[in-house]
Amino acid sequence: MKLLIIRHAIAEDRDEFAQSGKPDEQRPLTRAGRRKMKAAAKGLRRAVETIDHLATSPLVRAAQTAEIVSDTWGIGGAEVIPALAPEARPEALAEWCAAHTGKDVVAVVGHEPHLSTLATWLLSGQSDSRIDLKKGGACLIDMGSEVRAGSGTLLWLLTPRLLRRLAR
Repeated sequence: MKLLIIRHAIAEDRDEFAQSGKPDEQRPLTRAGRRKMKAAAKGLRRAVETIDHLATSPLVRAAQTAEIVSDTWGIGGAEVIPALAPEARPEALAEWCAAHTGKDVVAVVGHEPHLSTLATWLLSGQSDSRIDLKKGGACLIDMGSEVRAGSGTLLWLLTPRLLRRLAR
């Protein structure tokens, strides 16, 4: 199984949104964030032909990013899973992934520093982040047949700018 890890696109400013009185979990993407993510998703589609399953964090900005990904691939939506919430432990996502190991490509959309910590844990078994995943960026990890600490191989890590260039 290959795990496609996608960081949510550019969201509204945290401090400005806090003034609305709404919880941060409801903070949405900006108009520019949506536009840039649509272009990045087109580039991502050139790098990854199919997605067999898509999951997202419960937070609005990740769900909105997942919707863009879903629309680009025409896959009919994303599963919302707590294992992609910012405070979730990498082991929680590994357990969720175990149910999908028969699939070729599973994509997940979430947040930093959770995603870079997850990727580092999958690649090295270490719990501290060693990669920089930009907003709207993605990486592809080959997990083989078992999703566990230190078992993954990084196939690529792309910034949103490179993904948008791929779309041209």
